[in-house]
Amino acid sequence: MQLPVKITYRGLEKTDKIDNLILDYAGRLEKFCDHINRCDVAIEQPNHTHQKGNPYRCRIDVTVARGHELVADEKQMDNGSHEPLNKVIHDAFKTMERELRRVVDKQRRDVKTHADSRSPK
Repeated sequence: MQLPVKITYRGLEKTDKIDNLILDYAGRLEKFCDHINRCDVAIEQPNHTHQKGNPYRCRIDVTVARGHELVADEKQMDNGSHEPLNKVIHDAFKTMERELRRVVDKQRRDVKTHADSRSPK
């Protein structure tokens, strides 16, 4: 199944390089969960002040069957590191992978739950 991905840019220009990076990461999400209904990715550069660096933000909203909506939101400051936007996108998708694993494990009932913790008298 091809995952429907909607990519939104705010405060920066759309590039094919970033689109391809996001589509690659989004394709990997299907390995963790095969019943994803929607994946929305928002890339932002909120303000353009150059005195404190240019912060980037990546927010991923994923809807999974059975009514689960998951959100991963990562922020990064441009502090001279290489490709800060790529790093923020990578970190956001890693966070989403963890969230998807958690939901899938819960749906499969692989998560251990504590029984009644009261001891018998």
